[in-house]
Amino acid sequence: MNSKIYSSAPVQWRVSDGLSPYPLAHDYMKETAINIATQGAQEEVWLLQHPPLYTAGTSANPSDLVDANRFEVFETGRGGQYTYHGPGQRVGYVMLDLRKRGRDVSAFVRTLEQWIIDSLAEFEVKAERRCGRVGVWVVRDDGREEKIAAIGVRLKKWVSFHGISINVSPDLSHFGGIVPCGITDHGVTSLEDLGKSTTLTDLDQALEKHFVRLFGPIKTKA
Repeated sequence: MNSKIYSSAPVQWRVSDGLSPYPLAHDYMKETAINIATQGAQEEVWLLQHPPLYTAGTSANPSDLVDANRFEVFETGRGGQYTYHGPGQRVGYVMLDLRKRGRDVSAFVRTLEQWIIDSLAEFEVKAERRCGRVGVWVVRDDGREEKIAAIGVRLKKWVSFHGISINVSPDLSHFGGIVPCGITDHGVTSLEDLGKSTTLTDLDQALEKHFVRLFGPIKTKA
């Protein structure tokens, strides 16, 4: 347990079925983060999927948008560059109050990475960090390194929003319309691509287990 990040206050845990439109989800998490910061609202984690789209972070390079006409492009306020969201990818929006979790952004990001790494280990996937490359990576048998999960967060008054995305079974060809996260030397992969028949529900159970261990208790949202 990372004592800088752990809190005993229960976090609202929400899982949505189907595909959630990105603009609506973006507005919801932004409003929730503001309410946490200014009104003491309960912290929340929201697990969902989006229809296919590309999102541009604050560091996005226009030249990395290879095919601007392929999917909708949404300019968002999170850190990072271009990324893809779509069916078969578990997105987790993490709205946590770092004022009561140590005010240590580096520790927060490392713990998000560890949350993903520990969750993927439940499916016998060895995922790793890489210095200078935000996100979570796997090494293939031939030595190739491929990205299986992305992290992009923003803080407002020390409350986080945006979060993580883990590739379970998306159409990996959809990443071809961008240079994912500005990295050209490495590809992307998924649990399905690694030969794992993991469902979103399977992953959600692992994420819940390791969130509680790393960040603190949850309260399931009806």
